[in-house]
Amino acid sequence: MKYIVVTGGVMSGLGKGITMASIGRILKNRGHEVVPIKIDPYINLDAGTMNPFQHGEVYVLGDGAEVDLDLGNYERFMDVELGREHNITTGLVYSAVIERERRGEYLGQTVQIIPHVTNEIKARIRQVTAKSDADICLVEVGGTVGDIESMPFLEAVRQMHGEENEADFLFVHVTLVPFTTLGEPKTKPTQHSVKALLELGLHPDIIVCRSKKALKEDAKKKIAMFCNVKEEAVISARDTDDIYEVPLLLEQEGIASYLMKKLQLEQLKEDNEWTKMVERRKALAAGDKNVIIAIVGKYAELEDSYLSIKEALKHAATEIGCNTELKWIEAEDLEVEGTLNTFFEGVQGILVPGGFGERGAEGKIKAIEYARTNKIPFLGLCFGFQLAVIEVARNVAKLKDANSSELCETPHPVIALLEEQRGVKDKGGTMRLGDYVVFIRADTVAEKTYGKKKIVERHRHRYEVNPVYIERIEHEGVFFSGTDRSGMRMEILEIYEHPFFFATQFHPEFKSRPNKPSPPFKAFLEACVREGEP
Repeated sequence: MKYIVVTGGVMSGLGKGITMASIGRILKNRGHEVVPIKIDPYINLDAGTMNPFQHGEVYVLGDGAEVDLDLGNYERFMDVELGREHNITTGLVYSAVIERERRGEYLGQTVQIIPHVTNEIKARIRQVTAKSDADICLVEVGGTVGDIESMPFLEAVRQMHGEENEADFLFVHVTLVPFTTLGEPKTKPTQHSVKALLELGLHPDIIVCRSKKALKEDAKKKIAMFCNVKEEAVISARDTDDIYEVPLLLEQEGIASYLMKKLQLEQLKEDNEWTKMVERRKALAAGDKNVIIAIVGKYAELEDSYLSIKEALKHAATEIGCNTELKWIEAEDLEVEGTLNTFFEGVQGILVPGGFGERGAEGKIKAIEYARTNKIPFLGLCFGFQLAVIEVARNVAKLKDANSSELCETPHPVIALLEEQRGVKDKGGTMRLGDYVVFIRADTVAEKTYGKKKIVERHRHRYEVNPVYIERIEHEGVFFSGTDRSGMRMEILEIYEHPFFFATQFHPEFKSRPNKPSPPFKAFLEACVREGEP
């Protein structure tokens, strides 16, 4: 097994995750199997209870693990299916060590960071590699070098480096090279970052320099000299409007050849599909075929809260040959009195994403009603599905004051708590999570969209359609076209006489890939294009 460990310095949010995902893509293009691991130094067991304003979206894996959004980038770039063991947090490590201590497994030893915590970290990394068919393991150490939270993980990978063969271990350090107002690149932040890394016993093999503009040779030489790396190992990673171009930019900088030489890897094949996809996206960006999509959310000011939705729309747009322009609308803004026309003027489609809680719910319901009555293509996801059920229950089935029992006391709880959730007190990891089979009715938009009658999609919800109200909701062209195996848990809602009114209890965005777009997103954009044509 070969190991590539990615660390970051200077500041958070530099793009370690995209850098690692891009390296994984580059290696896959050369025929190597890769397995990624994300280390998050927070004490939370997982990302499930974190506020999207602080941490971005919570990404759900097939086995139901709630993880950091970087694992979504790994799955999209590397086209892999990951599980909970691919995300290691401080909370998981310390809880495992404490449980072992309570069981007496340490035989009376004083339990310490070194060796007990570091051994646990190393064991978890090696367990993932042992179970995989990969020949290269990529490990991203979250946080910034110098953070107290990251110290045990950095010490663990330092130890691993000494335990593995020299040709089997490589460190990539991602840093910032800012530019002054006069356009001069400043290398001092990178020098200090590498110095902090060296003080921990880690020496970078490759330095990836994030900057607004590409670095010139003199800046690279300076970094190479002061940081004691080869000049060819200083990689300029300039800003780009398209994250899917990053593997190609890193290729142009020579990172692939240096990686292959350093790790003594051979090229097993040459896959150009990623390059072709990026070229298609560039050609579309130069065109004038634009589709404006309104996204009505409660975290609209932080777009990373809906990262997978943004990416799924990109994937679908690339497939059908159009550009998407996203118009972010705060759901609460729709709750004030007045016309909705000003918010949705010129849009070809309306998307209501997932979420939790009362804030902004009525605004989202107004958006759904507007899409339904004005025949604008609509896609609702998870909470968006539940609110679509509430909207048609109120305004089509005439169930006055219909609502969700999550949001308020209501005479018609058309959305209610899952039976297995009653009495559950813990908030983390207790929802209906991960992959579940959905059965699709024949001769429906859902069947046309997926081209099959049985699918598997990822879920993250605690409430569902109340089966008591299903018969009363299903009339006047409104019906549930997808259910679980029992037929009593509703999964897809659609309206027959509408250009496209489609809502899913699951999150199809989590399975979308750049070269394999999610079927509901593709069908939604196709409907938007049709409606936008003169």
